Amino acid sequence: MITVIGLGVEKGDLTKRGEQAILDAAKENRKIVVRTAHTRSYETVLDLGVPHVTLDTVYETSTNFGALAKKLATAVTEQGADAVYLVDGAATEDTSVKVLLKRLRGKVEIIDGVSKTTALVRAAGFKSCSYTAISAYELTQKTASGDVALPLIVYDLDDRGLASDSKLALGNRFGEDLKVYYLCGGKRKKISLWELDRQKEYDYTSAVAIEEMELLEKTRFGIEDLKEIIMRLRAPNGCPWDRVQTNESIKMSAVEESYELVDAIDCDDDEKILEEAGDILMQAVFHAVLKEEQGAFDLNDVVSGICTKLITRHTHVFGADKATDGESALSVWEKNKMTEKHQITYGDSVNDVPKCFPAAMRAQKIGKRASKAGMDFASVEAAANRIQEELNEFFAAYKAGKNIEAEKELGDVLFAVVNVGRKAGCDCEKALKESAERFAKRFTAAEKLALDDGKVVTALSEKEWDEYYVRAKAQLK
Repeated sequence: MITVIGLGVEKGDLTKRGEQAILDAAKENRKIVVRTAHTRSYETVLDLGVPHVTLDTVYETSTNFGALAKKLATAVTEQGADAVYLVDGAATEDTSVKVLLKRLRGKVEIIDGVSKTTALVRAAGFKSCSYTAISAYELTQKTASGDVALPLIVYDLDDRGLASDSKLALGNRFGEDLKVYYLCGGKRKKISLWELDRQKEYDYTSAVAIEEMELLEKTRFGIEDLKEIIMRLRAPNGCPWDRVQTNESIKMSAVEESYELVDAIDCDDDEKILEEAGDILMQAVFHAVLKEEQGAFDLNDVVSGICTKLITRHTHVFGADKATDGESALSVWEKNKMTEKHQITYGDSVNDVPKCFPAAMRAQKIGKRASKAGMDFASVEAAANRIQEELNEFFAAYKAGKNIEAEKELGDVLFAVVNVGRKAGCDCEKALKESAERFAKRFTAAEKLALDDGKVVTALSEKEWDEYYVRAKAQLK
């Protein structure tokens, strides 16, 4: 049984039980291993006068925090199954100890000590009792996953490199002009976050403390801040317009914002894409807040739902399914989707395509889902032949003066055209949208050419319009 003992933060923090365990281990000739000699609590070990070894050399051969923790755990186990491992702070907050516990299930005894983070929080002078404590070695990963909240203590700022990495991670989340406390050697110094890697001294006591901020003090925000803003707008003393909105009243705003994002992407304008993506996110959070007020679900349910969906639909990534290309990946997605939605037949899947989709987009999705059941054209050419058949039926109804029937047949013509595009691997909605845009530009150029020639455009013949259109098309190329 390996015994792990927390030495605490300062000399004298060692508990009586911990001290007796160390002395007993020395009498029994058990190997005593100290994580590092570069702490004030290490003086307690020296005062006890017990034989021991330190693992400071392991730090020098480790390229990252994960590797360090594993190497420390390995070094301890190499000292024997009855080794005693001494760590600064509380044993339960030490990452190498967590590795040991995972490796040696049920074969590790813990004798805890005074927490490092508790001492740091005391030095930081936080107003609230709750706080988040993260090692600088883990900070980048934690901030990337959004698992960081204020008040916050970042410890293990052992050197300037770690301070620099921490500055970048925290700056991206909270803004580099944020006022923070730099803690070192028991002293507290107020600095701007961008100064974190410009301090004169760094050692094992170094840490950065960030107090909780009010909403209006922030310059960088997270999704929870967005939710808080919307909740404030909905409050009795909030915005009169926001207070009266419902899911029904704002539903078309989501459509409008989506089109504005598409337009920003078409313009290849990063600033507009940033803005419009934010507007769509706001719509999603607004709907979630409205449903939370009704007791239906909340924002956490929304995020949890989409995360679950991404995992269960990508079984070729997170499960046993295989996908070698985009088409096979989509097939896995559709299969999993049918299972999740309890769609027993392909008809269930076809009828699940939203009716509010643009016509070309909906037609293409319906055709694609029907093709999964085997109902499809053998080739692009076969699909194209259907266009002429549908055109003949359209003209027959049109010439007979059957306007309602002619409109139905026109719909069949358009659906047949969509099937040709689908079989050819084209995005029909995108193709039609871009074709309309090209026509608008060409028409505008053709009209200008005619006006430059002194023509009255409304008096132009079909042949003249065609000539100007061909010229405009060549000009725009």
